[in-house]
Amino acid sequence: MNDEMRQKRKPWLHILLFLCTLVTTTMAGAMQNGVDPLSNPWEIYSGLPFAVTLITILLVHEMGHYLMSRYHGVKATLPYFIPAPSFIGTFGAFIKMNSPPPDRRSLFDVAAAGPLAGLVLAIPAVIIGLQLSTVSPDDRTGGGITLGSSLLLNFLSQITLGLLPDDANIVMHPIGFAGWIGLLVTAMNLLPVGQLDGGHVIYALFGERYLWVSRTASVAILSLGFLRWWDGWLIWGLLLLFLGLRHPPPLDPHTPLDTKRKFMGWLMLAILAVTFIPIPFSIQEPSVRQERFQPRPATAPLVEARIPGGPV
Repeated sequence: MNDEMRQKRKPWLHILLFLCTLVTTTMAGAMQNGVDPLSNPWEIYSGLPFAVTLITILLVHEMGHYLMSRYHGVKATLPYFIPAPSFIGTFGAFIKMNSPPPDRRSLFDVAAAGPLAGLVLAIPAVIIGLQLSTVSPDDRTGGGITLGSSLLLNFLSQITLGLLPDDANIVMHPIGFAGWIGLLVTAMNLLPVGQLDGGHVIYALFGERYLWVSRTASVAILSLGFLRWWDGWLIWGLLLLFLGLRHPPPLDPHTPLDTKRKFMGWLMLAILAVTFIPIPFSIQEPSVRQERFQPRPATAPLVEARIPGGPV
């Protein structure tokens, strides 16, 4: 009760973090439009389409957790947003549960509500963003950030843009980039490790057997990092090890899921499979020839997000 009363009296921290994250994501979105926030601060507003889309996806994800927690009588905080000086402007958002769920069924409902809610917004954002994106020949001499693809993103790209040639290059519109981040956040949260959303799901599905799944998944994540698929997996895997692979039990750890929730549990793992991106980012530096003979114009994006075209 004290934590709940304290939160009601001091919502300013949640509001302050939200506003700071709105500023940092807007600056990141402006950079994607070729605006230098330091030299042209009056044009930062151009980053609002990216910022509003991304923050809305994150907010809906976390509110899915929060509202389902309240429904099951689990004490939980409002979302904490994390502003960051990065090219997307944030490290995400989270809520904190201050009391254990009553049973595995309520644990599953709380865990699944967030990814499903966020996915409902992320998919339309990707589709709208792809419609607004630019398709051009792949220029290997230019710099920028190349985005990895997933089975779901490939599918959305093909139904939106059709089957593109192998040398096609999709320069993602900021709204589409925000939707892409939403899909990535969904996949990373659904990893079946520890107290991630996916960790909650496998505990609810398998009970005490969850630990073997959690250990296997953590080894797989670290392996992707050690094999240099993406260095971020190594950092993420070590962070998950630091936070712990074990999951605290609900008040009733014995009552299994009903048939409907078991089906939804396997569906959540299927969503992980179709949204998972083995190599989320790769950074391509401009070649010397590109910079010497074709200088970047003043209006070129400081951060340019691209995904490759072509068939799956």
